[in-house]
Amino acid sequence: MADQTQELRARIFLRSALPLVKVVAEEQPRYRKLLFKARGVVQFAAGDSEQAAWIELGDGTIDVKQGLHLNPSITVKFKVLKDLNTFFAGGTALPSIKGLAGILSLLRVVPFLLKLKILMPNAVPTDPAGKALKVKMLLYMVSNALSQLNKGGDETMVKLVKNSPDRVFQWTVEGGGPAAYVRMRGGQTKAGHGIYTRRRPYVHMIFPDIEGAFDVLTQKVGTVDAVRYNKLRMEGAMEGGKEVGVLMQRVEALTTGG
Repeated sequence: MADQTQELRARIFLRSALPLVKVVAEEQPRYRKLLFKARGVVQFAAGDSEQAAWIELGDGTIDVKQGLHLNPSITVKFKVLKDLNTFFAGGTALPSIKGLAGILSLLRVVPFLLKLKILMPNAVPTDPAGKALKVKMLLYMVSNALSQLNKGGDETMVKLVKNSPDRVFQWTVEGGGPAAYVRMRGGQTKAGHGIYTRRRPYVHMIFPDIEGAFDVLTQKVGTVDAVRYNKLRMEGAMEGGKEVGVLMQRVEALTTGG
């Protein structure tokens, strides 16, 4: 079986990053054209782990579900989970392919998978639309990934959440930009998109615009300087802000293999 680090990496890739193909479809019209009259299921799995996910194509829709599909159109299976993680991190890993009749479904999915590389630190879009897409995808991925760390048994995250009162960590881009949150309480975590309205955030990271969010989330500007130059406003518990900052770095280390 795969070790815990590889299991954690896979949880983030399959449950936090892969579902962002839906954001690509929503935000990029030319990608939606790839879904016209598309039907099929593309399964991703590894030989030494129960972790798996599939992409389901409908006529004009794309969705991601966890687990093993009973009858996928095509299966992309890696010998070990480490290879699956290498693949999703943008590295080279050769899988076995089963179900060549579904190759058209896989070909429709590949451009979406390539677009997920925008999440990687070395992907630095310079156009406003590219920056906005990266900010949205990073916020959605990071908030969900923090919850996955807890569910996957990451020691630091589990310790933080175990006896936690009801707390919400919120990220918001002002001016109608994207927002995301993760809620923790008594050992449980749940991530979501948008602004959590039932409770005042324990920590609220507020960006004035996409440019500010992009600079902070890509570490072009450090947190202290971001606050100084009005690219970030922190509200709530400062100690909580430090904790979540360390955990966000943990997510990046796992996704980049660092």
